[in-house]
Amino acid sequence: MLTRREFGAAVLTGAAVGGRSPLAFAQGSKQSLKVGGQFQASHPASVAMEEDCAEIRKESNGQIDINFFPNAQLGSDAAMLQQVRQGVLDMMTASGIAMQVVSPVAGISGVAFAFPDYTQVWQAVDGDLGAEIRAGLEKVGIYGFPKCLDSGFRDVTTSTKPINTADDFKNFKIRVPPSPLWVSLFSALGASPTSITINELYTALQTKVVDGQENPLTIIETQKLYEVQKFCSMTDHLWDGLWIIANGRRWKGLPSDVQAVISRSFETATMKQRESTARLNTDLEETLKAKGLVFNRPEKMQFREALSKAGFYAEWKKRYGPEAWARLEKYSGPLS
Repeated sequence: MLTRREFGAAVLTGAAVGGRSPLAFAQGSKQSLKVGGQFQASHPASVAMEEDCAEIRKESNGQIDINFFPNAQLGSDAAMLQQVRQGVLDMMTASGIAMQVVSPVAGISGVAFAFPDYTQVWQAVDGDLGAEIRAGLEKVGIYGFPKCLDSGFRDVTTSTKPINTADDFKNFKIRVPPSPLWVSLFSALGASPTSITINELYTALQTKVVDGQENPLTIIETQKLYEVQKFCSMTDHLWDGLWIIANGRRWKGLPSDVQAVISRSFETATMKQRESTARLNTDLEETLKAKGLVFNRPEKMQFREALSKAGFYAEWKKRYGPEAWARLEKYSGPLS
């Protein structure tokens, strides 16, 4: 029998994991889960996932042995995504745009110049547009958690010249992630996009395989891209998030109480990460200026007009379909 002190401790611990007694975890089989991440350990998304996995292990008394592996330790985005689909890897953080190779609608939140700020972003991905994305993932055997992490609005860095006008993209050699939407975007602007994985990006810039790249300020700082780039043009051309995803069968096979603990904890960590990233973004420009990057702010509507003339929006409306596009424009307003 439990002493009064032991009983009290059990009640408190049970409350910490949603009102369940820790003995219920002890009586079940231990769940071991691996979560892959693409960014360095210092990136806000990686920090959030590492801390949250540690919290889940603590709350479950180690019965949910969930571990996060940052910095593409388990493979590139494409490799990890394939592993998740096959059930070799339990979970990962995945860019919506990168996932469109297996579920085309996953990249719709990254349509260029769709969202002017975070107000529209969070309304869309936490609302009907996000539900559309997760439904598409479910069709290919992937479970998407309801809240996604903030990867950020993306800006262009170069080693040769600032980007001030749409014409500055003409024949410009720019690295993009391996994704049709990114390639299409910069091709429509007249650039020469080359798909290179994140772990090869620094070397590609250093050796002049490409003259520039585009990423959020958090990546520019954590990947130390300021060491091999001179200019940063604040184009904010698209926003992308990191969805926490799981192999559908693996997720459905977990006990409901384990699902509840993980889901609640991931949602809490995600909301905290969004807040911390927002605070960080306000400081990063000054930090990067001090490290040598020269900033400029081009007028954004010119790029949207150039994309419209090039048929970019018409092409992607056709690819995504009228229903999904209508959900996007519910939050972005008409895209042309």
